[in-house]
Amino acid sequence: MVAFSADLVGLRIFVSCIGLVGNVFLILSIAQTRFSRVKSFELFLLGLAVANLEEILIVNIYDIIILQSSSATTGTLSCRLLKFLTVFGEITSILYTVLISIFRYQKLKDADKRVNLPIYLDSIRSAWMVSGVCVMLSLLLSVPIFAINIQSPVENITRNNTGCPPDFFQCSEKNCPIFNRFYKYLFILLCNLLPLVIVTVTSCLIITVLLGQRKTVVPVVSVSGSSQFGRKSKGPGLQRSTIAVLAAMGLFQVDWTIYLIFQLTVSPTDFPYWAEIEFFISISYTSISPYVYGIGNNLFSLRNFKKK
Repeated sequence: MVAFSADLVGLRIFVSCIGLVGNVFLILSIAQTRFSRVKSFELFLLGLAVANLEEILIVNIYDIIILQSSSATTGTLSCRLLKFLTVFGEITSILYTVLISIFRYQKLKDADKRVNLPIYLDSIRSAWMVSGVCVMLSLLLSVPIFAINIQSPVENITRNNTGCPPDFFQCSEKNCPIFNRFYKYLFILLCNLLPLVIVTVTSCLIITVLLGQRKTVVPVVSVSGSSQFGRKSKGPGLQRSTIAVLAAMGLFQVDWTIYLIFQLTVSPTDFPYWAEIEFFISISYTSISPYVYGIGNNLFSLRNFKKK
């Protein structure tokens, strides 16, 4: 059991390092562009990378320093603050993913009719505004962490003697405060289920638009007799970027579907490795997504690597 736990610690450090490198490199790749030239999509990627980076750092501090510590002097305020920052980063990352999926669908929708006309989110001012809304929503949905009643039952929890539970939502079935239950299901509904539904629907719509565009591109014969495409809907760069967005959205759907299943069916008191499972589910998206977005948008090119 000790060896298995040591392997988990080594694996989580490895995954965290991959996530740190990917998000830092994505931030640097976007930051090298002058802010006056930053596009809306790059701004959304920047916000996503910063949120991912914050979540990876704080969740490791919380799980390793707080949960693994044998010191009983750790105060509940520190516990709540670290958990607040973890939840804040997690929600912000989720909301930016939703924003990116909606933005990409809006860019593809009716693209042939709009030609070069911009959409609402193409305006950098609008992009900053919706980014601020995402941050404010994340802040509001994270603040209740300071108000919920922390319960840390002794049974089946041998690793937590500091008063910081692996799952802040846990409480005994016989004595569970109403606010704890309310916040748990509100959090699951607004921060997990609703974003998952939106991302799933937008990904299906994006695929539908792409399939429709392929059907409308028909070859025509030019005057010289050579065959050309009568309508070229999207360039290879945008097409590659869209595929990267779809891949990241697919990863998001898999991760948070598994998270919902565990959250609704498994009790942390009956599962000693709940904290590790929750960590790997949430951290896999924040660690892998920057590589998917970076490679798909040529931000992780060899040229950018040489500049760094």
